[in-house]
Amino acid sequence: MTDTRTQNIVDECKRQEESCLYTSTSLLEWLKRLRVWKALFIITPIILGGVATWPLLAHHDEYKWFTGVCALLAGFSPALYKALDFDVSLKVIAQHAHEFKILQDRFRQAWRIAALGPFPEFKKEFDDLMARMDAARAASLTPPERFFKKAKAKIGGGHYDFGVDAKGSRQQIT
Repeated sequence: MTDTRTQNIVDECKRQEESCLYTSTSLLEWLKRLRVWKALFIITPIILGGVATWPLLAHHDEYKWFTGVCALLAGFSPALYKALDFDVSLKVIAQHAHEFKILQDRFRQAWRIAALGPFPEFKKEFDDLMARMDAARAASLTPPERFFKKAKAKIGGGHYDFGVDAKGSRQQIT
């Protein structure tokens, strides 16, 4: 039987595990969308630049406005991409999604395994994990609400459930 202190930390580990699951999933959903935008910002200017300089269009007066617009948009795309700071944002979001996914696993391992050992060791592990959690939260990355809702739907739909955790699937190790 576990004592109250251990049970309280186990409960908190479970809360932090769930928090990390929602945070990492929200960040991953946001990251997927931003990667699409990045691809568009890289591919679009190439296509528009090609259209703007295509000899079939560039040498005909009736298409000069069209080729001019294509050239203008091709020139704006890299500036917008840089202004939106997609490269840095993608890297930062990916790093934090990874960190929260790791913390999710570590909190689960803490309450399922470390809690079975001596209380001082379990408490130290919990404190170390909370220090990592504080560091991960320091970036204050906040995905738009629609990505949290998408993450909630995926989690609720069982996308992150493991077969080993299903009732009746546990087998004794012999």
